[in-house]
Amino acid sequence: MKDFTISKSQFLDFLSEFKKEFDIYGPNETSKGFYDWVAIDQIEQFEIKQGLPKSSIKTFLFPQPEILFEFSANFKDPAAYRLKEPDFKEKKIILFGVRPCDARSISLNSMPYSEDTYFQKRLEQILVFGFLCKSVCSTCFCSWVGGSPVSMDGMDIAVFDLEDAYVLRPITKKGEELLNRAGLDEATDVEKEAFNRLVKENSNKNQSNTADILKSKDLFDLYNASFWQELSDACINCGTCTFLCPTCYCFDIQDEVLKGKGRRIRYWDSCMFPLFTLHASGHNPRGDKLKRVRNRFMHKLKYFPDRFGPISCVGCGRCIRECPVSIDIREVLRQMLET
Repeated sequence: MKDFTISKSQFLDFLSEFKKEFDIYGPNETSKGFYDWVAIDQIEQFEIKQGLPKSSIKTFLFPQPEILFEFSANFKDPAAYRLKEPDFKEKKIILFGVRPCDARSISLNSMPYSEDTYFQKRLEQILVFGFLCKSVCSTCFCSWVGGSPVSMDGMDIAVFDLEDAYVLRPITKKGEELLNRAGLDEATDVEKEAFNRLVKENSNKNQSNTADILKSKDLFDLYNASFWQELSDACINCGTCTFLCPTCYCFDIQDEVLKGKGRRIRYWDSCMFPLFTLHASGHNPRGDKLKRVRNRFMHKLKYFPDRFGPISCVGCGRCIRECPVSIDIREVLRQMLET
């Protein structure tokens, strides 16, 4: 696959060429005053900044809410209450300005959702323009959990920011096809070398074998560790961490009926909420706050690696940045490694 180059002054015009085929989203200042994902209707107003948007890209793969089935709730209708899958007519999407941690979440979420047709359909419709990181924020820790600032995992196209230009490297067939028909110039040897040097210098920077260490830990030693009590005492179970996390994918399913029409929807839920595990019998296996807090971290850092291999965390640091009581997952990780 060839690397391509384009000047920064031409890049937004290049994106505009695809507006008829794709809905384009990227991180930008919102009307509420924070940096987040927005539809790029006015391409000329778009600007890439260092750092992460407030929310992750999972909103594009797990819509809030997501309609699974529709049905008639009119008892006179012969087909009443027969579930019908809605037509999938969504336009293709370009996600532009995706950082390596967010892009990697796609690969991690694809493991438990490998046979989920709703997730897979949306994934087919999305093309990810990833931006490699030249610097990291104080709350970033991607290299602790198997990633890196220059990881291209989950990207269709990787973008490297030079002084006056971008180097674009296709990663998947989907990305290569789009760049081949864009009529861009091939990157020069100097530009390719700059790209490769950044990747080489940062790909293994401070990376650790954290997942392997956690997999080797005894499950019951971690489960019964003493630090869970102090951690849960601080937590207020607000769910902020789970909703902002790129790899939290817990959901609930409900049927809604209004004016003779019904739909079955899947929407975000949180393992931090007391009702999440409440059984119809009234029994709640995680009725205590300690059990919920422990389950969140054990799932990400122990259960998921034991089942799939990698840690279910990309090190984006959103949960650290936004937690109202300053719980730091890096400290939890350290305590689990030392148990």
